Amino acid sequence: MNLAELGLFLQSRRARITPAEAGLVAGPRRRVPGLRRDEVAQLAGASVDYYIELERGRGAQPSGQMLAALARALRLDADEREHLFRLAGRYSHTVAAHVPPAMLALLDRLGTTPARIITDLHETVTQNRLATALLGPPSPGSFLLRWFEDPATRAVYPAEDHPHHSKVLVSDLRAAVARRGHDESSTAMTRRLREVSEEFATLWDTGDVAVRRGERKRIVHPELGVVDVHCQNLFSEDGRQRLQFFTPPPGSPAVAQLELLGVIGVQELAEPR
Repeated sequence: MNLAELGLFLQSRRARITPAEAGLVAGPRRRVPGLRRDEVAQLAGASVDYYIELERGRGAQPSGQMLAALARALRLDADEREHLFRLAGRYSHTVAAHVPPAMLALLDRLGTTPARIITDLHETVTQNRLATALLGPPSPGSFLLRWFEDPATRAVYPAEDHPHHSKVLVSDLRAAVARRGHDESSTAMTRRLREVSEEFATLWDTGDVAVRRGERKRIVHPELGVVDVHCQNLFSEDGRQRLQFFTPPPGSPAVAQLELLGVIGVQELAEPR
């Protein structure tokens, strides 16, 4: 671990990123060409004081999750991200795979469309405001794990659609396991799910495989009711991340529902319960 070099590296990467490239409004009277420290902290979900200490080469060793968040905020490429982790004395394979800056830039431009970036193990990396309004705040860990372990997770879809989603999730996981070369993360997930879920074990034993590229989904929203949308995926080159976005079928009720969602954001339509 070399915190002094880590701080200098963060400073240099911050200086080269403009607010526009990071999806921020620049505003008048900027005294620095790149991002300010508070802007990096905001993008990474860290406190300003914590980030300042990192740039000064002080404080405790940052976690893998924090390093991954900083890499996304600063739009680091794969080599820069690896360097960041090494300076911090950590290894990047312990966290979610690298997200290409171009994919993050595209997400920034989808301001009027619910969109998020997830891994091939269905871990949400980041999502925009409308995705939060439609799907709720992202939860840590894998949605696929929660689907088979926590019945409450399934409330996002109508009950009659649950068998379909179970089948598709398992088939998509089989493709991910092969793509990853049966790495520790994917094989551990498979082993755990076989132990805790008879439904998963039955579906896994069919041998079915299919990458989840796009489909029609009905999403249960607590205020808008059932929202019927097209869910499409754009994949990174290695297939380990996907930009997932939700659009309404032309002329469907979902057109008005998503327009209303854009107005209200994450505010509740109903009276507080």
